[in-house]
Amino acid sequence: MNIDEIKFDEKGLVPAIVQDAQSRAVLTLAYMNKESLQMTLDKRETVFYSRSRQELWHKGATSGNTQKVESLHYDCDQDAILVQVTPAGPACHKGDYSCFGESVVNEKTSPKAEPYAILDQLRDVLAERKATLPEGSYTSQLFQEGVDRIAKKIGEEAGEVIIAAKNNDPDELSMESADLLFHLLLLLTDRGVSLEQVLDVLEKRHN
Repeated sequence: MNIDEIKFDEKGLVPAIVQDAQSRAVLTLAYMNKESLQMTLDKRETVFYSRSRQELWHKGATSGNTQKVESLHYDCDQDAILVQVTPAGPACHKGDYSCFGESVVNEKTSPKAEPYAILDQLRDVLAERKATLPEGSYTSQLFQEGVDRIAKKIGEEAGEVIIAAKNNDPDELSMESADLLFHLLLLLTDRGVSLEQVLDVLEKRHN
């Protein structure tokens, strides 16, 4: 990225939209000046400019909730930046995964955008669990136990799917398949592989 191409405003700032590189969830909206943007490029971690404190702010420097920069892009007008990151903890100062947790749409009455929307929702939840590791969460426990434990669970669930299929029980097969899909998505999240990458492989094979 050529910093000289960025159009900073009259205060020398540019808005930075921070997005989880894996889940694609928007984590926060912050601001950068020329110095903080250069530091972000150098450190490969987000460094912002605090408008309230009027000082540079290295995200996670004290809390440990850093954001590893995976890519940076500026928009067509060159006056906004998209920063895709791998978060090491909550993005919000309230301890939430994202600063955009509040919904202004009644989710119970809004129609589903697509029949497989639950996969996107589950992907977002798993990314949040990996970033925040809340206590008492089964998912957090698996993330902490590591890839060997997660892989073992996939083997167990795959066996259950086979048994359900041989039992010719549609309800049992549906439930066991759901368990298998959940643990597969958990493994992908743990290894930093997005669902989109898997779907791209399927699409290429189909074509």
